[in-house]
Amino acid sequence: MKVVIIGGVAGGATAAARIRRLDERADIVVFERSGYVSYANCGLPYYIGGVIGDPEALTLQTPESFFSRFRVDMRVRHEVTSIHPDRKTVRVRNLDTGESFEEGYDKLILSPGARPTQPRLPGVGLGKVFTLRTVEDTFRIKEHIGAHHPKSAVLAGGGFIGLELAENLRQLGMAVTIVQRPRQLMNPFDPDMAAFIHNEVRRHGIKLTLGRTVEGFEERGGGVDILLKDERPLHADMVVLAIGVTPDTALARDAGLKLGLKGSIVVNDRMETSVPDIYAVGDAVQVKHYVTGGDAVISLAGPANKQGRIIADNICGGDSRYAGSQGSSVIKVFDMTAAVTGINEAHGRKAGLDVDTVILSPMSHAGYYPGGRLMTMKVVFERETFRLLGAQIIGFEGVDKRIDVLASAIHGGMTAIELKDLDLAYAPPYSSAKDPVNMAGFMVENIAKGLVKQFHVEDVEKIPRDKSVTLLDVRTAEEYAKGHVEGFYNIPVDELRDRLKELEPGKRVYLICQSGLRSYIAARILEENGYEACHLAGGFRFYDAVMNDRGLIDSAAPCGMDQG
Repeated sequence: MKVVIIGGVAGGATAAARIRRLDERADIVVFERSGYVSYANCGLPYYIGGVIGDPEALTLQTPESFFSRFRVDMRVRHEVTSIHPDRKTVRVRNLDTGESFEEGYDKLILSPGARPTQPRLPGVGLGKVFTLRTVEDTFRIKEHIGAHHPKSAVLAGGGFIGLELAENLRQLGMAVTIVQRPRQLMNPFDPDMAAFIHNEVRRHGIKLTLGRTVEGFEERGGGVDILLKDERPLHADMVVLAIGVTPDTALARDAGLKLGLKGSIVVNDRMETSVPDIYAVGDAVQVKHYVTGGDAVISLAGPANKQGRIIADNICGGDSRYAGSQGSSVIKVFDMTAAVTGINEAHGRKAGLDVDTVILSPMSHAGYYPGGRLMTMKVVFERETFRLLGAQIIGFEGVDKRIDVLASAIHGGMTAIELKDLDLAYAPPYSSAKDPVNMAGFMVENIAKGLVKQFHVEDVEKIPRDKSVTLLDVRTAEEYAKGHVEGFYNIPVDELRDRLKELEPGKRVYLICQSGLRSYIAARILEENGYEACHLAGGFRFYDAVMNDRGLIDSAAPCGMDQG
């Protein structure tokens, strides 16, 4: 059996190694158009920033090491230019010699990945306008910085690569601005949770120009003008396009394979394409979203590795199935960690689901043990069934641990209520006896049992400011004085029982505290005394962060970055 693989990196290289482990006699050939067959895409920004000092650390395998261990014929700098399913061959060009030849196959695996989205804008091809996808792109940017010492950079796009690169360029001492059409960074997060990412990014001196449309680039004064719709241009010494990625599927399209979302390759759960004996893997394929069951394109290394393994199993006579992608991911944002799994609230509503959320601000470990840090958690669930749909966590410690627990719970089909029953490890330096994941389950259970009603940030402005309701802030007088929501007056929760006569019977009471805990306690006091009460999910801390962020986005005007 001869297997030809187009593209290495995560999916292709994983498939090649797995096939060899299952079949010692298979003839395996990998064609990779770059000079590197297996490299750490996710580490590229950290090499540019100097966090990873040795460029060889980015290369997980070389053609020589892969052949030595697996007897796989790895041919770098070889580009497949066409696929001919009718005669089971591919046309290949050696990029070093210019020679072209045909290679036959019994099974073909497509692992072309995704290319940086490059809008058709004037100036995209300028010498100081870069993209970041391959090791070669990384070296190009690194060499440019070393040779020209740019003082400023504009990044068009604020996804994973854009945010990681912004951090690394900032740590090199550059003035950095992120500009993009969406009004938030990191679209897997809801806008309210993205506010905490924005705050951390701004805190480290990165300027955010969100909700603006880039219309092109022009050279000026030794740098680049970034032209914005209805705004004056930004100016920087260099630009990196990080608008997103697009499945690199021209070969598949020309070969007649069925394509789906964003031009991705349609595969079944065995990772088979619409053409017999051709498989596809990684960022180029359309998969099923594990939570919604809908079609999705999810560009992450974890799914690509799993898919490569599944393809190898099936080529070698097995019957492995891909269950779908859940989108679990984590990112370092300076001192902060942000992580997500499943779907967010916006995605759930777009999918037609009736979703609700709980928001909590737990400590990373026991409060009495030194060094604990607050994290912000948002857990998304289906309103009627309480099916667990997704979660987002932003904090400083313990974020990755909790998101993995929640990802496992979603994969296992647990309800949000059942989170309360998880038996999780506890010691004061690591957690609390009631872990934050358990706490989320307790909160959802209280909602399910009708023990608490909640309203959300977007509801605050809709609440009547007349005498038909009572608006109450139950924090301390000192906290209230530092800032509060207009219209809410102050009775600290510990004084509430003694001051119930100040509340007019029959009026619904809207409650706010700092994080949601004291307002929940106040709601129970009021409900037990015959009042109807509901409290603000996430509390004033969450509300204040979201509203401040919205104000900064609205008021931010592009500012010149011409620093010589």
